[in-house]
Amino acid sequence: MIDLHTHSLFSDGELLPSELARRAEAAGYEYLGISDHVDVSNLDFVVPRILKAAEQFNQLGGIVVLPGVELTHVPPRFYAELTDKARALGAKYVVSHGESPVEPVAPGTNLAAIEAGVDILAHPGLITEKEAALAAEKGVLLEITARKGHCLGNGRVAQMARLTGAGMVLNTDAHGPGDLISDRLARIVALGAGLDEEEFRQLSVRAMALIRKMGLARS
Repeated sequence: MIDLHTHSLFSDGELLPSELARRAEAAGYEYLGISDHVDVSNLDFVVPRILKAAEQFNQLGGIVVLPGVELTHVPPRFYAELTDKARALGAKYVVSHGESPVEPVAPGTNLAAIEAGVDILAHPGLITEKEAALAAEKGVLLEITARKGHCLGNGRVAQMARLTGAGMVLNTDAHGPGDLISDRLARIVALGAGLDEEEFRQLSVRAMALIRKMGLARS
């Protein structure tokens, strides 16, 4: 299992990064991305701590922990600035909290995040064809999510990705150990969103391509 969108208690998750990683490893995960919620108020606090946790855990030779962030409810006009700052601080990848159908995310967030060049646009809800086409052009992955509520947009995301050729990735948006899933359940989430078996396989291919770009793929 590859999961590039989870949260520790450095934002609104339940567990320390080390416990989250250990529980994910016990659940059969190969790669775990910890991407805690950040905005201008806590970005410089969170990134160094996730980096430390990942560095220590990755010495053990088991699960690979990927240090990232999720820009969350950031006003669209500040997306480029904070995306660049997250990378400068050492975040290996940047997730954007997209325009979920169950939260009052500012209109224009999907487009601003794509234009800023984030790596993953999480739960982008009723993403438009124009936005998806730009994501395809810029290599921004659109998220199929296992998260309750956010998953209401999965069918639309799959449809727009298929129409425009945008890449997709499947994540849990886990906030606690009960949110971690198996490969079997990941397949159900993907097929339930309307993907076929080959498209499901491509989710992992796209995720691995991003992990290789980070330089953290297991040799």
